[in-house]
Amino acid sequence: MSRKRYPRLGAFEPKLIREALISSLLKLDLRKQKGNPVMLLVEIGGILTTLSFLIGVFSATAKSSFFTGFVSLWLWMTVLFSNFAESLSEGRGKARAASLRQSKTSVPARKLTAESFDASFNEVSSADLRQGDIVLIKTNEIIPGDGEVVKGAALVNEAAITGESAPVIRESGGDRSAVTGGTTVIANEIIIRITTEPGQSFLDRMISMVEGAERRKTPNEIALDILLLSLTGVFLAVVVSTYSVSAYSAASSGMGSPASLTVLIALFVCLAPTTIAALLPAIGIAGMDRLFQLNVIALSGRAIEAAGDVNVLLLDKTGTITLGNRQATEFLPVGGHSHEDLMEASLFSSFSDETPEGKSIITLIQEKTGKVSVSPENITFIPFSAATRVSGAHCGEITYLKGAYDAITKAVLECGGTIPSDLKAKVDRVASAGGTPLVVARNEVTLGVIFLKDILKTGIRERFADLRQIGIKTIMITGDNHLTAATIAAEAGVDDYLAEARPDDKLRMIKEYQNEGYMVAMTGDGTNDAPALAQADVAVAMNNGTQPAREAANIIDLDSDPTKLLDIVEIGKQILMTRGALTTFSIANDIAKYFAIIPAALIGIYPQLKVLNIMGLATPESAILSAVIFNALVIPLLIPLALAGVKFKTMPASKLFTYNLTIFGLGGVIAPFIGIKIIDLVLAGLLHI
Repeated sequence: MSRKRYPRLGAFEPKLIREALISSLLKLDLRKQKGNPVMLLVEIGGILTTLSFLIGVFSATAKSSFFTGFVSLWLWMTVLFSNFAESLSEGRGKARAASLRQSKTSVPARKLTAESFDASFNEVSSADLRQGDIVLIKTNEIIPGDGEVVKGAALVNEAAITGESAPVIRESGGDRSAVTGGTTVIANEIIIRITTEPGQSFLDRMISMVEGAERRKTPNEIALDILLLSLTGVFLAVVVSTYSVSAYSAASSGMGSPASLTVLIALFVCLAPTTIAALLPAIGIAGMDRLFQLNVIALSGRAIEAAGDVNVLLLDKTGTITLGNRQATEFLPVGGHSHEDLMEASLFSSFSDETPEGKSIITLIQEKTGKVSVSPENITFIPFSAATRVSGAHCGEITYLKGAYDAITKAVLECGGTIPSDLKAKVDRVASAGGTPLVVARNEVTLGVIFLKDILKTGIRERFADLRQIGIKTIMITGDNHLTAATIAAEAGVDDYLAEARPDDKLRMIKEYQNEGYMVAMTGDGTNDAPALAQADVAVAMNNGTQPAREAANIIDLDSDPTKLLDIVEIGKQILMTRGALTTFSIANDIAKYFAIIPAALIGIYPQLKVLNIMGLATPESAILSAVIFNALVIPLLIPLALAGVKFKTMPASKLFTYNLTIFGLGGVIAPFIGIKIIDLVLAGLLHI
């Protein structure tokens, strides 16, 4: 099946870079930096050093003034690089939103006076429709707004919203009644009831969330902000105390002079967690962008964060763990009959059966025999009916039937036949294995059993194993009986299952886990799933589901693929891992910068500090300037990592912590030593120090 995807935007698309550069300059407005206190203080430092440079040009030596000017320049570069990272991620989100806006158009609508195809109507613009209005949509017409089908059934093309080329059925009643404004009816007619006010449609909410810039901070982000503010406060105190110590020591010893304003600001900027503060907005917005690449819309930024903390996962069996339709896997003859007799009867009874089960029987016969040969003109198909619970075909004087054990048994006995002694054992064997037994008969003779089985999706067991490694418990929810549920659960490798589940059972289970302190995620598409979706911490609704399900969820899957819940969890964890990795790198950076800045700032007063110049930096001025330049350059160098995210690795939290500490902690210590030394060598060569 072909699928249209939204265009992938690289980390450095030329158009996005141009827009991000312009936005970076606009964000220099101090009022726009209030949301990022660390960078606000860096910008204030840039303003102060710039003023100091301008004053120094007229009242100090050229060398001192130019040193201040260079520091000031790189402080501004630090702020601009931070703004660039945020602007680039926002621009990617807005580019996604632009593709959605193309689907949002004003179209004419037939507003009915009653819920009837024969009712009179007034033609109005879709912009004038209000919640509760009744609208008729005919073939090849665009659905004017979000709504519920109240009459009829139609084939709808949702490619404008989902990118999926295959049309879907939308009908009144059941779990597939929701329609989205901007999609097109391509066959039949339907009457819908508008469920949203103008500007509040599903598409409007998607556009708002995809733009990302309006995304509210999550609890984890707020906690990290508090950490950054705390560290910033500590380093401000360090800077103030450094000046006090240097001033006192210079006055009492008569050696050197107190640390200058430029040096103190450079000390603060290099020690403060500027790297993570600069990249934090990009990490969160990039997470939403990665979800959008999967055709998934997060209606709440907190939902992505919560997905990263999920430790209990509830999944429907049908369509999530299994393919959704049971397939024939084996023929089991009874009463001494051959496989050939059973397959021949199965072929005739299923040749005109258009159900997925019927088609799978034909496929299995073809796999086993290499051919399928039937003369359709001699066959009269017997469709399945709720009354008889059998289907089959008439071929002249012969009648072939397949169906449930009790239904076929009844039909055979009514024809004067007998039931083979081994039939019940074969039926029980299939049922105990979690399958569905279909009994096949020819006139009054029972030939055998077809084993219909739920087929697991490829790789699903391995994915559950990966989730178990990172501490996530998987629970399968199904309406099947306990025997079938237990069999499928064992094959899939889930940790637990809930059989014969009703809506209140799902809700109760979610509450119980939450009361025990777990974060719970689940999928759903029906109205009966809405209560549980509303209760879950991460609720993924299918786009083809009902309006109540979509309204109860905080994540919408446009492709209606329930297995994406596993991808959403991985992206949530990827965001947390990325943030943790960059925070570790940022804090580890300070160790190297400490050895560059502190000796340089105080060596005039305390010559003994020269022993701390372990990098062998040329002069105090080059050491400070090298640290400031490295502090600025590391931000754009880490932008691709912030946007792409740290690769998700399925391992326990303790091992993950050790891994991040080794890679990003050790890397954060080593990289500045190398980077600052290289920059110092370049500066020494350029300035002939």
